[in-house]
Amino acid sequence: MSPEIFALGAVWYVVFLLSLTCHEAAHALAAKIGGDLTAFHAGQVTLDPTPHIRREPFGTILFPLLSFALSSGGWMIGWGSAPYDPTWQQRYPRRAAWMALAGPLANFVLVLIAAAAIWIGIGAGVFYAPESIKFTQVVASHEIGVPHALATFFSILFTLNLLLGTFNLLPVPPLDGNAAIGLFLSERAALKFAELSHNQIFSLIGLLAAWKIFDVLFSPIFTFALNLLYPGANYQ
Repeated sequence: MSPEIFALGAVWYVVFLLSLTCHEAAHALAAKIGGDLTAFHAGQVTLDPTPHIRREPFGTILFPLLSFALSSGGWMIGWGSAPYDPTWQQRYPRRAAWMALAGPLANFVLVLIAAAAIWIGIGAGVFYAPESIKFTQVVASHEIGVPHALATFFSILFTLNLLLGTFNLLPVPPLDGNAAIGLFLSERAALKFAELSHNQIFSLIGLLAAWKIFDVLFSPIFTFALNLLYPGANYQ
């Protein structure tokens, strides 16, 4: 592995861990506000990644690093989880739906933070909009060193969180968007829908369908987001 790829992997992992921690902490905080203290007692209402890593070491350490190595530095992916009380979900299915929605919303907040940082960097003359966009180069720097590292950091922060937020909002089990459907149902219907969604066969089918749908869905969403980031750029 070249020094450049190693450095890129370090940036990827920092962004990945930050994004995952915010996502799971948002789930845990929403559950706490809704009356379920399970994740709170597990120490997950925090931006400290340690309890999230401790709960899912394979999804937060091994798999992300393995995915980065196998993709030759192209991307990094993994997962985390926040525990909750199934009895609480049965009693308050709409609160559980808000808990599910909190994770993707946290990712979209990080997208906005990345966009704000990019705009500030461009305004300060440190960054500029590149002619060719890729996941690790949503914005480019005029100088190497720290400015280049920051441009890479905010590029990945923008892209990864747009990807995570969009993917998790797909309305198929076991993704967060599926649980959020309960917000649009009656309490009784939301409870029945939640029980059905916990079926492992449906979850497996849902994940396979999500990957297929996402392959088609994300490219236009990414292009749309880039054109919002750079009005008038007309990226294709």
